[in-house]
Formats: sequence, C-alpha cells, structure tokens
Amino acid sequence: MIPRPTSDVCPCGGLPRGSALGECCLPLLEGTRTADTAEALMRSRFTAFVLHDADYLFRTWHPRTRPTDTQPDPEVEWTSLDILDTVDGGAGDSTGIVEFAAHYRVGGQPGTMRERSSFVTRAGRWFYVDGEHESAG
Repeated sequence: MIPRPTSDVCPCGGLPRGSALGECCLPLLEGTRTADTAEALMRSRFTAFVLHDADYLFRTWHPRTRPTDTQPDPEVEWTSLDILDTVDGGAGDSTGIVEFAAHYRVGGQPGTMRERSSFVTRAGRWFYVDGEHESAG
C-alpha cells in the first residue's frame, strides 16, 4: 500500500465531503471499522485502488464473484471519484447499487470509468458483487 498522510483529504473525496483519509476510508482499509453503507464501501474500495491495497479489495469482494488477482494496475493513477446514484444500500438493506464515475490517468492521458456496482451484505458486512461499466477517454 502506498503511504499517504492521514490528514490529507481522502482520495474518495471524503464522507462527509472533504474528510481526512484518517477519518474517512483508512479505518475501513485497516479493518478497525466496517462500511455501514454500500456507498461507504464503494468509496473505500476506490481509495484502495488509489493506494494499491489489493488485500482490502480481496477482502471486500464477494467470494462468489471475486477474481484470484485483485492487484490494481500500477499504470493507472486514480484521481477522483463522483458518486452519481445510489439505490438502497443503507442500514437495514441487504442489497445496494452505487453508480459512480472514477477518473484516472494512464501515461498522462485522462480517462473516466463509469460503473453501476452491485453490493450485498453477508454476515453483517457489505461486499462488492459486480458491476456494469463503460470507459470513456
């Protein structure tokens, strides 16, 4: 995992907006707290991609759909995240959907990946199941 000062604004943009990494996603990545919503899990997974934390991606991917290799592509620099829509995924829900646009750079060229992700709870924890995505330059 790439170290980053915990006082920096969280790579996911912060929940609430502008929250520091140490107060937003880092406790989830370290395992001292679990995501209480599908959106919080989505945000923490984006942060894991930014920080190249393959272990967290593995742990939060549903075992039924998880690939054997969850290592983020080292050529991709994830730069920002926009949450576009959420359906369910709150406290008391068993499923949720989060649609987002994740912005990145590869070789200095900007791009955007847009995905509509599905999440489920299992043993009281949120897991990423899968997503339908499209990439746009």
